[in-house]
Amino acid sequence: MLRALYTSATGMKAQEMLIDNTANNLANVNTTAFKRSRMDFADLYYTSQRTPGSSVSNAQVSPTGLQIGNGVRVVATSKSFVNGTAEQTGNPLDVAIEGDGFFPVQVTNGETRYTRAGSFKLDSQGRLTTPDGYLVQPGITVNGGSDNMSITVGKDGTVQVGTTGSSQGRQTIGQLQIATFLNPAGLSSEGNNLYAETLASGAAQLGTPGATGYGQLNQGFLEGSNVEVVTELISLIAAQRAYEINSRAIRAGDEMLSTSIDIVR
Repeated sequence: MLRALYTSATGMKAQEMLIDNTANNLANVNTTAFKRSRMDFADLYYTSQRTPGSSVSNAQVSPTGLQIGNGVRVVATSKSFVNGTAEQTGNPLDVAIEGDGFFPVQVTNGETRYTRAGSFKLDSQGRLTTPDGYLVQPGITVNGGSDNMSITVGKDGTVQVGTTGSSQGRQTIGQLQIATFLNPAGLSSEGNNLYAETLASGAAQLGTPGATGYGQLNQGFLEGSNVEVVTELISLIAAQRAYEINSRAIRAGDEMLSTSIDIVR
């Protein structure tokens, strides 16, 4: 059986996965703080009929080899943590990270996850949460809410409450912290704008926003997706063409087999 059939099949499978990844990027073009994924490929092992440098005669070696590849495989998907464009919302509970860092949040099972989506809300107890109800860490609670109460979040994460239109008598109720990782690409994507720490990412390093190595916070802004539609469309077209070319290679291999069978007949 022609090796080309199996080799081309690996190419079609790889391009199919690339299209799936590109479609996910495009689907999240308006998702708050979404980070695009890039696929990494590697060629498969080679069948060596003669390796480069092998002896071909007395005192002579082959300057080249005879090696036939067996296709391609998908190695990994890598997240690009380039900052998305900050979009002004005017909502005091919307907070964007300008620079490196993630907001720690506590999920339902008590474990900590990390997010860059700062579209926060207040629950029935006045606690600062994500839209899914996960508690922002460290816990911040706003007591005695009223129509005249205003919330301010400083660039260093300091959260204060006071009377709208007045700078007097403002009370500090807590301070947001952000976490950084030695290898953010090693974080596990959990969905719902959440990431989980892994052995590859390294342990979370909590710090004060604005400190060395940590981004600062901008109240009233949300970080947009870093997906570039034009780039993704180009990737989609290239993947589709590569898929078609690999299918033609399979068709060519099939025609060669058919010709061989006709010779026998």
